Amino acid sequence: MTLNPSPELTARPGVPRLIYRKPDVLLDRSTHYCPGCGHGIVHRLLAEVMTELDLPAHTIAVAPVGCAVFAYDYLNVDFVEAPHGRAPAVATGIRRVRPEAFVLTYQGDGDLAAIGTAEIVHAAARGERITAIFVNNGIYGMTGGQMAPTTLLGQKTTSSPSGRDAALMGYPIRITEMLAQLPGVTYAARGSIADASLIGKLKAMIKRACLVQMEGGGFALVEALSNCPVGWGMTPQESLDHLKGPVIEAYPLGVIVDRGVAAAVAAAAPAAVESEA
Repeated sequence: MTLNPSPELTARPGVPRLIYRKPDVLLDRSTHYCPGCGHGIVHRLLAEVMTELDLPAHTIAVAPVGCAVFAYDYLNVDFVEAPHGRAPAVATGIRRVRPEAFVLTYQGDGDLAAIGTAEIVHAAARGERITAIFVNNGIYGMTGGQMAPTTLLGQKTTSSPSGRDAALMGYPIRITEMLAQLPGVTYAARGSIADASLIGKLKAMIKRACLVQMEGGGFALVEALSNCPVGWGMTPQESLDHLKGPVIEAYPLGVIVDRGVAAAVAAAAPAAVESEA
């Protein structure tokens, strides 16, 4: 894999410089996501990063059940579809048989933080050399708008019509902070698609998470706070305003842990045990 920029993007004397072009890995198809859905933005960022890092030809991605499953309709890389929640387990198998590949999972919050909790926790604990993109819109979007593990307190869903009650339904899970405590996690960060500035920062997080794997580091996770206008019962603009307000207040943005490759490898290594005299 090469990190050299494309010749078209490099300034040359007397030659106009191309500022931007659609990444070839992003397939030219009409979207079938709901109006205002954030998944398309995350697809675009991932396509840009993969193109810049020369990753498409080396990538094997895993898409599980949920809205995230449609990633293979828009990203022109090899995909394996996993059962609901099992993307990290499938990615682990791919890593074992294709150690040279770039291995990616693309998951939603109902998938990663609910039915797939065990898989993501143990993949992170093992320090699997995979990159996980976690799109968190706080709801089960595909199956009817039910409450998810990341649904905010008080938020109304089809399975919490009076709003999420902590005494009855528990508290939202900050899964990224939870995983970041594990020494096998080299990088964990949370960004958002709420506005242009945050989208740029999210892209930088995705790029860092990809570079961690390319450099031989362990598990890397980027949580992308996204919106679900239909599931939230809002217009697209209302959903973005909600995302920039209550959602980001509940899920603070930023890099949670970046141990660096060498530090992560050392942290994950078993401690030496002194022999008894």
